Formats: sequence, structure tokens, C-alpha cells
Amino acid sequence: MYIQIMNRINDSVPQEFILLGFSDRPWLELPLFVVFLISYILTILGNLAIIIVSLLDSKLHTPMYFFLTNLSLLDLCYTTSIVPQMLVNICSIRKVISYGGCVAQLFIFLALGSTECLLLAVMSFDRFVAICRPLHYSVIMHQRLCLQLAAMSWVSGFSNSVLQSTLTLQMPLCGHNEVDHFFCEVPALLRLSCVDTTANEAELFFISVLFLLIPVTLILISYAFIVQAVLRIQSVEGRRKAFGTCGSHLIVVSLFYGTAIYMYLQPPSPASKDRGKMVSLFYGIITPMLNPLIYTLRNKDVKGAFKRLIARILLIKKYPSDRPC
Repeated sequence: MYIQIMNRINDSVPQEFILLGFSDRPWLELPLFVVFLISYILTILGNLAIIIVSLLDSKLHTPMYFFLTNLSLLDLCYTTSIVPQMLVNICSIRKVISYGGCVAQLFIFLALGSTECLLLAVMSFDRFVAICRPLHYSVIMHQRLCLQLAAMSWVSGFSNSVLQSTLTLQMPLCGHNEVDHFFCEVPALLRLSCVDTTANEAELFFISVLFLLIPVTLILISYAFIVQAVLRIQSVEGRRKAFGTCGSHLIVVSLFYGTAIYMYLQPPSPASKDRGKMVSLFYGIITPMLNPLIYTLRNKDVKGAFKRLIARILLIKKYPSDRPC
């Protein structure tokens, strides 16, 4: 009896998945390919630039830019886990991904998405301490605590991915292999199952509350205190700088959490499938592309660091013989 059950489960696991995306609207494929390619290139260049300038400029060796470097590294891996495969599928007649590729994509995308949920909350805590407790900032946000907070975010995100991926992949599919999505994501894979998924959907909702609603609530509370503290600042320049730095983070928070909450905390319905595809593209591709632009365009420190780095490069090119050995 046990062998028969195991054989039935093994037979239900497909060798590959067909990623439907918008294949029923072929006229959308070329515009989407152009948008995805440009977004991916900008994401790579923007996030790499932030990582490099944060590492090379000593003035950016602070907790804020340590967490921003983590966010940029995360966004690089986040988009790379899905965009290359999406570009290949758009150009292909058979829009397929192997079972192993789907498992890897599901695990990495979920792990990095969960990590970003926590990392953004950590970054808001950093801003709260910097503005509301400026005299104690260096004592509270010491290097060890920063490393612990970053490690907690990464470990928690990957632990959640192990749990979610395992629960999702053990659901029997009964030979179904057409994923109505651009990539392998939990809600899309659950719709393939041939058994009742109520327990999985309830568990996904509970985890989403932990990783989405609780962090965003803590962020909003911290920003309520930050706004109060900023309004008490006498200097107009100091107030503008505080609002500029926090405004960048708040824009990123709104873009990421808003779209993720829409995707994971709304009841599943057939009418919301196409909207869900576009929303997932927004937090999976558009938001990682916008993050570097938001932080650099609204941040004088980062723009200053870029200018110093470019000046240093030009100086080395002009006087190559003066470079240290």
C-alpha cells in the first residue's frame, strides 16, 4: 500500500513546468521583453554601484550604508533568480523550466523576499535610533549589533523559505504542470495541486502576517516617532536632511510592502490572477530597479560618494604612474 502511494506521488511530479505568463496575449511579449531587459540591466548597474561606492568610500562606513549594501546585494540576487529565465522563455516557443530549476527559483525568490521584509524593518529601526536617539546612536548601533540584525534577517528569511518550499512542493500535482505565472511562486504552484490546499493557504496567510504586516506595523510606529522628532529640529537644513533620508526609505517600504501585501494577503480568486502576475512583477523586478535610484537621487551622501569615486578614477587615469604599488 505504501509503495503504491509513493509511486502515485512520484508519478504526479512533472519533469518540467510550463510557465504560461501572458502566452495567451502574444502581442505583449515584445514590450515585456524590452521592459524586463532594461529593468534587469538598470538593477544590476544600480545595485552594483551602491555596493562598490559603500565599500570604497570610508564616509559611508556607517550602519545605514551597511544595511543599504545588504539590501543592494539582496536585490541583485532577487532579480537574478527570476529575470534571466523569464527573458529566455519570452523568446522561446516552449516556455518551460525544469523541475529542479523551478524548485531553486521558488526557494531563492522566497528566501530573499522574506529577508527583504525583515531587512527593511531593521533599516527603519536604524533611522529611528539615528533621529530619536542621536547622542546614543554610536553606542546602540555598534558593529556587533548591526551584524546580528543583518544575520537575523538573512537566517529568518532562508528558514521561512525552507518551510514554505517544503510544504508547497509536497502537495500532489496529479500530472498538472502548467503554471499560470511568469515564474515559480507559492500561490501559483498551490493552484496546480489536485487536493484541498486550505491548510497551506492558511499557513501561507499566517506566515505572511509575520513577515509583512508585523514589520510594516513596526515601521509605521517608528516613523511616527521619527516625524515627531524631526518636527522638533530647529534647523531647517537638519530637518530637510532627516526627511530626505527617511523619505527614501519610506518610498521603498511603500512600494515593496504594498505590492507584496496585495499578493499574499488577499483571498485567492480567478479574477485576481492577471492582476497578481503584474503585482508580482512589480515587487520582483520594478522595486529592486527603483531602490538604487531612490536612494541615490534623494541622498546627498551617496551622490557625494559617487562624485569622489569618479574623481579618484579620473585622477588615476590622468596620473597612472603615481599609483601606489
